[in-house]
Amino acid sequence: MEIDTFLHQLHFDTEKVFPPDWEVDWEDAPLPYKLYRGLPAIPLTAEVPLTLRKREDDLNPGLEELGHFLWYVYGITQFSQSPFIDGAKGENVSFIQSLRRFVPSGGALYPNELYVYVNLDDAPTGIYHYDVAHHRLILLREGNYDDYLSRSLDNDFPISDSFCTVFVSTVFWKNFYKYNNFSYRLQGLDAGVIIGQTLEVSNQMGFYPRVCYQFLDRSLNHLLGLSDHEESVYAVIPITLKPHRANDQKREETVSASELCREVPVLNHATYNRSKRVIDYPMLRKLNEASMFETTQSFVRVNKKNAEAPLGPEMIFLPAAERFSYDFASACRNRYSPGFDFTLGKVSQTQLSTLLKETFSFLYQNDLDDTQGQIGTRFSLYGSFYHVEGIPDGAYSYDNGTHALQSITKGDHREFLQAGLTMPFVNMNQIPLCMNVVGDKDHLKDILGVRGYRIQQMEAGILVQRLLLLSCALGMGGHALLGFDANQSDELFRIGSKRKTCLIQIPIGPTNPHAWLKGSLRS
Repeated sequence: MEIDTFLHQLHFDTEKVFPPDWEVDWEDAPLPYKLYRGLPAIPLTAEVPLTLRKREDDLNPGLEELGHFLWYVYGITQFSQSPFIDGAKGENVSFIQSLRRFVPSGGALYPNELYVYVNLDDAPTGIYHYDVAHHRLILLREGNYDDYLSRSLDNDFPISDSFCTVFVSTVFWKNFYKYNNFSYRLQGLDAGVIIGQTLEVSNQMGFYPRVCYQFLDRSLNHLLGLSDHEESVYAVIPITLKPHRANDQKREETVSASELCREVPVLNHATYNRSKRVIDYPMLRKLNEASMFETTQSFVRVNKKNAEAPLGPEMIFLPAAERFSYDFASACRNRYSPGFDFTLGKVSQTQLSTLLKETFSFLYQNDLDDTQGQIGTRFSLYGSFYHVEGIPDGAYSYDNGTHALQSITKGDHREFLQAGLTMPFVNMNQIPLCMNVVGDKDHLKDILGVRGYRIQQMEAGILVQRLLLLSCALGMGGHALLGFDANQSDELFRIGSKRKTCLIQIPIGPTNPHAWLKGSLRS
């Protein structure tokens, strides 16, 4: 199948990306985390603080602080057990067990892994894997690789200024075993929510991250000891103690991944994932291969911006929202995907105003644009609202510049949205806010090629994580959904003709948690 055809079906005709005879082998499922064997390990403290505070000095962080950072970003935080009732009379009851983290993941499978290039005073400099199962660092390659990494990334960021550099990778089999080719869409979004959580945790601790989406893939995979056919880096995040200043000097030399790979030896570390039979995923391998950058000449700047919509006659200007502060750690602990736990309740106009304003009220440094990381230049928020104080029921677009809602279609659209769910994990009749992250229908492919698709998914994931944390802080729950009919949602919001599409749907509202057994894994 051609890549463009596959990506179109992945978004607009999802049933075609699944083989007709696809069956999940639950008994041979991989672990939700990667394990290395026989390598040096550095344990991280399990005494994680209940709150995070900005650091007050410019001293290099130590292992303890790095451990807190990694745990809040992607550590295993909770064990839960929920009943599953099978049968009309409820006679067959089984229990679903899962290890939770502060970020959501499709099916709680967590296909991504974290690696860290550490430059601390109390640990050997080198490349590490974050072993979430044991909350420790596994040393993969010792040594200083500042120059190697700098040449693999954009020229305007000196790695030597970073006390650590985080690599977000994707292990293809970890959710392909369940979702088959649909896993490709999930993998980008799952990586994006991790990036979003990294940005939030960095802000809480007083760090300055920069997200790099453009890099020499093979050179970084080689440095980390990853096989391109099994796992690949999706994002690189150098983190500093001071704001980064852009370097206007362009790279004079062209660097290739092939020449960099020859500079360091191959790693052959033993790993374990539990599955005895790994099925091939040729389409995912093909997409990963087509997305790779071989030389630094492929790096570009994305100056594309959302066209500002003219103010229509039916605008609702939302009340001015004061800067919203909340207990970040508490929101992380309380956030979960409610599913059928939503219970219809009224949402105040202040809650809605704060949610929408705060979602876009952040900047993040990245290697895509020259706008200081204004993610709103590439995305919009649309929503279908019901039972919201002072807002007539209907579908709306949100204009961040004027902090106003533009009416699109009036009425109660909950049944329409319910009918559009291909995987009905929620009851739309119980949901007052159904938010949609909207982006370009071409998925940035005209600028970044096939790589543009996964970059768009990752940036959408950043917004999703921000929406979910803010919803929780405002006393509501949120559930990110991909199992919806994008064509139907695009029709509701009248965006198809604008070459826009709904990338992900997030029902938001009050919840009434179900019965489950859960326990914290923090000491």
